[in-house]
Amino acid sequence: MKIVFMGTPDFAVASLRALLDADFDIVGVITAPDKPAGRGQKLSESAVKKFAIEKGLTIFQPIKLKDPDFINELRSLKADIQVVVAFRMLPELVWNMPSKGTINLHASLLPQYRGAAPINWAIINGEERSGVSTFFLKQEIDTGDLLFAEEIDIKDNDTAGELHDKLMVLGAELLVKTLKAIEAGKYIEIPQDTHQESELKKAPKIFRGDCEINWDRPVREVFNLIRGLSPYPTAFSTFQEKTLKIFSAELEEIQVNDKPGTVITDHKTYLKFACQNGLISVLELQLEGKKRMKIDEFLRGIRL
Repeated sequence: MKIVFMGTPDFAVASLRALLDADFDIVGVITAPDKPAGRGQKLSESAVKKFAIEKGLTIFQPIKLKDPDFINELRSLKADIQVVVAFRMLPELVWNMPSKGTINLHASLLPQYRGAAPINWAIINGEERSGVSTFFLKQEIDTGDLLFAEEIDIKDNDTAGELHDKLMVLGAELLVKTLKAIEAGKYIEIPQDTHQESELKKAPKIFRGDCEINWDRPVREVFNLIRGLSPYPTAFSTFQEKTLKIFSAELEEIQVNDKPGTVITDHKTYLKFACQNGLISVLELQLEGKKRMKIDEFLRGIRL
């Protein structure tokens, strides 16, 4: 099969690498346009573009996916199937183009956690399992018929970054399995509503307001928010009139008499915040205007 691959971040690179290692014919790679980044605002290439250049693949970076020139270029590749991993919404003109359709790899056990941030929301909501799913694209986002899925346990202390890396590898393996099955004609399409066992949980894009810690919440809920937003976009609170980002922490589920948000510290080794029914002990953090650091280093350089 001739395959067009669409993706942008590191999560997609693992899948593209796996397809090449499995000797699939990648006739084109579609990725995001270069964007200004850093203090110098120099143009930065996506992780997928860098990898595709290294492998000598044909690259396209359309600004608009409905641009007639891009559509003509895409059609000229004569792909049998398109593969989407961490890209953007496609117009029907694009996803309906190949004879075998377009498949997507999604980092959740669909139909749960449809949306842009499934890894973050699974941890924020305290889920004990997650996984990856492959499905054929349809008009509504993340709703197409399922092909295959693989499940993985979420450990108590897993951060979004750690779960991301596990699902990245698992997803690449599942994508190879899926394409081999399609190539052999040995697959079954299963409507997502047949897997719906309970109320659907969504995974919308995360905004700054979603990241602010409310110390008046149960300690387990605060702990899950911190690890579900680590390392990015990071949970934060206001501390000494500055933004304090918290990258990692431990929780203590104990009876607390202090007002939520009260700071408890020995000024040397620990900094804790009181919550409902427990304490959050900060391990790694970054105060506005400072670098990211471990808690002992932070306490040595600040007066509380």
